[in-house]
Amino acid sequence: MTGSNKAANRPALPGMSLVLGGARSGKSRFAERLVRLAGIPCTYLATAEPSDQEMQARIARHRADRGTAAWIVIEAPQDLAGAIAGLGPPSCAALIDCATLWLSNRLLAGADSEAAAAALIEALVAAPMPVVVVSNEVGWSPVPLTPLGRAFRDAQGRLNQRLAERAGLVVGIIAGLPMVLKGRLPPGIAHAG
Repeated sequence: MTGSNKAANRPALPGMSLVLGGARSGKSRFAERLVRLAGIPCTYLATAEPSDQEMQARIARHRADRGTAAWIVIEAPQDLAGAIAGLGPPSCAALIDCATLWLSNRLLAGADSEAAAAALIEALVAAPMPVVVVSNEVGWSPVPLTPLGRAFRDAQGRLNQRLAERAGLVVGIIAGLPMVLKGRLPPGIAHAG
C-alpha cells in the first residue's frame, strides 16, 4: 500500500472532540489513542503546572505513557487560547490535556471564568486542525465544602457543556471504557492498543 493510500484509509477526526471522565478513568489514554489512530502529527498542549512533587510525578508519568518522539509538547497552563491560535498546519492534530487543570489555573489566578471559557471556545472553533480536548466530569462528585470549590465545579460544568455543544464527537470514559455521547467513533478506536 502506498503512503497516500495509507493516509486515505486512516479515520478522520472531527474539528473538535471532547473526552470526558472522572479521575483515573482512562480519559487521557483514550484521547491519545484517538489522535494516534488518525495517524497525523500531533501537538500536545499540556496545562498542568508542576507546582509540587506529586504533580511533577504525575506529569512525568504522562510523558512516559505517551513517549516523547512523536509528540510536540507546548506547556499552556494559563494562555491556552493563545497557544491554540498559534498552532498549525491543518495537516496536524492537537490534544489538550486537560481543560480542567487549565480552568483551575485560571480561577486560582483570579481570572473571570466565563471570559476565559469564551476565549477558549473561540480559539477551538477557529483552530485549523482537529483538536481533542480532555476534561473532567465533576458533576458526579460530592458538593465541594468551600466557596472556591463550588465556583470551580460550577464553572467546569458550564465549560464542559459549551465544549460538548461545539464538539463533533463527545466520549465519556468510565473505568477505561468509552461511551459515545455524541457523534461516532472512528473505526478501530475501541480496539486500538
